[in-house]
Amino acid sequence: MTIQTNGYENIRFFCILFTMIDEKIKKYIKETLMSVTVYIDKVDLEHPMDFKNGDYSTNVAMVYAKKTGENPIEFAKKLAKGLIEHKPKEIEKIEVAGNGFINFYLSKDFFIDSVKEVLKKEENYGRNNFLKGQKTIVEYTDANPFKEFHIGHLMSNTIGESISRIIDFCGAKVRRANYQGDIGAHIAKAVWGIYQSKNNLPKEGLDAKDKAKFLGMAYALGAKNYDADENIKKEIEEINKKIYSGEGGEIKKLYEWGRGISLDYFETIYKRLGTKFDYYFFESKIAESAKKIVSEYLKKGLFEESEGAIIFKGEKYGLHTRVFQNSKGLPTYEAKELGLSKVKYEKYSYDKSLIVTGNDINDYFDVLLKVMSFIFPKLAERTVHIGHGMLKLPTGKMGSRTGEVITAEFLIDQVFKRVRPKMEESGLPEEIREEVAEKVSISALKYSILKQKTGKDIIFDIDKSVSFDGDSGPYLQYTCVRAKSVIEKAKKQDKNPRAVSERKEITGIEKMIYRFPEIIKRAGEEYSPHYLAIYLIELSSEFNTYYATNKIIGDSKETQYRLAITKAVSIILENGLGILGIKVPNRM
Repeated sequence: MTIQTNGYENIRFFCILFTMIDEKIKKYIKETLMSVTVYIDKVDLEHPMDFKNGDYSTNVAMVYAKKTGENPIEFAKKLAKGLIEHKPKEIEKIEVAGNGFINFYLSKDFFIDSVKEVLKKEENYGRNNFLKGQKTIVEYTDANPFKEFHIGHLMSNTIGESISRIIDFCGAKVRRANYQGDIGAHIAKAVWGIYQSKNNLPKEGLDAKDKAKFLGMAYALGAKNYDADENIKKEIEEINKKIYSGEGGEIKKLYEWGRGISLDYFETIYKRLGTKFDYYFFESKIAESAKKIVSEYLKKGLFEESEGAIIFKGEKYGLHTRVFQNSKGLPTYEAKELGLSKVKYEKYSYDKSLIVTGNDINDYFDVLLKVMSFIFPKLAERTVHIGHGMLKLPTGKMGSRTGEVITAEFLIDQVFKRVRPKMEESGLPEEIREEVAEKVSISALKYSILKQKTGKDIIFDIDKSVSFDGDSGPYLQYTCVRAKSVIEKAKKQDKNPRAVSERKEITGIEKMIYRFPEIIKRAGEEYSPHYLAIYLIELSSEFNTYYATNKIIGDSKETQYRLAITKAVSIILENGLGILGIKVPNRM
């Protein structure tokens, strides 16, 4: 069989063969075990905390010995002996340590070749074909018109965008989707609030941000009165019916006016955050098809009627009961999610559908996916829900029902106010200070979100987030800019990077460089950007130590190699930050 590929695919294929040394070691361990009739499905490798303990370590001997009752140290020694006899050229030595760990030390040539590969591949370094050909749709952000774009949406947007970029880097064909609730009780509450304030509508000359703020106030007014006054509640429910039916008149005009303002405003935020969606899905376009699905499967016995509503009895499956059509005959959010899964597939016949939301609705998605498994079993198998934690300030979680919303733009602007003076202190030209401050502000926020494992809550500390020294996005940007400026300075002196093979000593920075493709693959497998964020900090820390203890530009024979290290670090940082959705300024 002949496989034809273009030059670009050959480059990417070679990249995988060369860089996935961890996979090669795992295969090598399995084959050695098989030679002594030991069969094992999985081999775990990890990087020891201290470089002195090798580049990889496995507990496979301990796992096997525990199953058979053998002495783990003795078995580890026996296994190590077999490994040493047939070790690949990339491995310099193998040692047994502790209670039976086997440590692998990579060769000097491997590290030097890995630096060469970074310089050769540049922006393609780290790409792999792990998800090649997979069509993936990633739904995230899901900001609802008529409500303010709050910091929960910022969380979803940051995580969803980064996951999209990670799996794209792993070879998937990615489409970004945004599902927005433009009908429902919250819309009716906002339209009622607009109607009450129709004589004080924002003027056309105002920017989108101020108009959107008015909508947020209108929603808060409606939500408050809906709970406080039974007559107003009936008025809002009547407005809800009119919006669902598409009935004309003043209500429809106010609805369309507010919807347009919201969507225009959201686009200004997406642009600021560096997100561009391929598809926008709206509840208003899905409601009728959702209602038909519920009706059909009520007849088939999947759903039940209860007090005029249609429900799914989740307790039968160890879950909880959810309403899919309310007593007024309107499909709920749950039902519309069913319709959405079908519409998504009709639009983009996906192999995988990722949905990023707050983890406060994890239980809801458990029920939804169970229902989907009966109605659209193939789509259910392809759907993955990723629940993230909440972004909190020291004052606690926000609540949009009260109007006390912490908006994304408010938070970005607060960070910007801390960053802007730093730009003045840096001596940057006045004409680029605003642009750099914006990039640094977005970096501070995004990194603070992405460095945490998805699912955990985050207490956002502004001072730490804007630090140029330590665990922060600006620190990563600064390190990248520093490395790139060294290369530019050397270029002016006619000194160029070159990974020479005459090296006698390998330092910690080389021991970090080669890990980048491995980190990308793991982040893609687990949909977890935090692996990449943590790696970039560790790489930057190691490089800054290297920078402080080595004269990069000089007249010694070490200069070319040190420049090669510096350029490799700048390439990895720029690639990695780009995958996190963070831009690197030209100057800082």
